[in-house]
Amino acid sequence: MPLGLHNQSVFYDQVAQFTSTLSAVQLIDSLKQIEREIGRSPQDKAREVIKIDIDLLASEAEVFKAEDLKRAYVREGLAELNKDAMKFLGLIPARYASTRFPAKPLAILGGKPVIQRVYEQVVNCVDDAYVATDDERIAQVVCNFGGKVVMTSTSHRSGTDRCREAAMKVGGDFDVVINIQGDEPFIHPSQIETVKHCFDDAATQIATLVKPFGADASIEQLQNPNSPKVVLDKDQHALYFSRSVIPYLRGIEPSEWLKHHTYYKHIGLYAYRRTVLDEITSLPQSSLELAESLEQLRWLENGYTIKVGMTDVETIGIDTPDDLKRAEEFLKNHVG
Repeated sequence: MPLGLHNQSVFYDQVAQFTSTLSAVQLIDSLKQIEREIGRSPQDKAREVIKIDIDLLASEAEVFKAEDLKRAYVREGLAELNKDAMKFLGLIPARYASTRFPAKPLAILGGKPVIQRVYEQVVNCVDDAYVATDDERIAQVVCNFGGKVVMTSTSHRSGTDRCREAAMKVGGDFDVVINIQGDEPFIHPSQIETVKHCFDDAATQIATLVKPFGADASIEQLQNPNSPKVVLDKDQHALYFSRSVIPYLRGIEPSEWLKHHTYYKHIGLYAYRRTVLDEITSLPQSSLELAESLEQLRWLENGYTIKVGMTDVETIGIDTPDDLKRAEEFLKNHVG
């Protein structure tokens, strides 16, 4: 029974990964037909006499057997297969116009433009990397330091929308697109690797990164609306993102909150399976997204799951000129 394969299938233990020209429904029908031809009857399962069992656990866009994906041998097999098979495209959206800090990507930090520092942190961690911009001045600077650049529309609502256009223009057979914020010059290679490993789980649609607030953090840092907070479920999926402090600890003074609960700071790094990126950028803006000005809430409202990787590496995002001054001090004290 043909499965429409047009590449070499890869197997590890009892797990296979392949590309097919058939739809998921056609594949499931074909696998069941193979079972029947080998000798499995519909009554076998009821009698607990299983000669062969072949299941399609997930396609690129949909999960069919969520419980089976959690089995240890399946997770191990997928991790081993994805380790070498998956291809990652790193995209760095960069705008010249910014309300709080115009020309931010071109600001000089330790003798280099901010965008160059971001690019240099990313380029060796992915299969290919580009700065995605709508401004010729940024494009020229990127070319001057030897980076790759792709020009995009000036009308995008978000960095994710810009990434989708850039990914379409770059082309290639990338499985996952990583969106690295152009104002995160201290993003660390280990953080990018953490997000990549989120896709060892075949069920991961979108991934991002958080850092626990340290016990020495101030209540002012926790309450900073420019530093979104995240709450997680037991499997490290995001439940909600907010510019407010979440959760609220009832009956405890805010100045004591960090002593009683682990709060998570969102790091501006996203990764999306290629097909999922197409889907989420076609969604209309949601009410929660508009309320908090956080695009990831649109994805949660529409039923997508966001896997969260954990990091202890400190970063400084640059939103304002004051942040640039803090970044200069951080560079002197921590990077050298």
